[in-house]
Amino acid sequence: ECDKCRKRFQMSSCLIRHQRSHTDERPFCCPHCAKSFKDKFVLVTHLRIHSGERPYKCPECGKSFTQN
Repeated sequence: ECDKCRKRFQMSSCLIRHQRSHTDERPFCCPHCAKSFKDKFVLVTHLRIHSGERPYKCPECGKSFTQN
């Protein structure tokens, strides 16, 4: 249970992620620039800006993207 808003979670990892919504904690930092993020998956997506990786490809036109 969140001690700020009393919202309940089945998994402690979900509670920890939720608690960041009450603070400005951003533990996931980009090693290439000054940006930091509350969630690891957002950092992973951001890192594609620096790497140029575009893993999602449109089956219709062949254009590729950083996000699904």
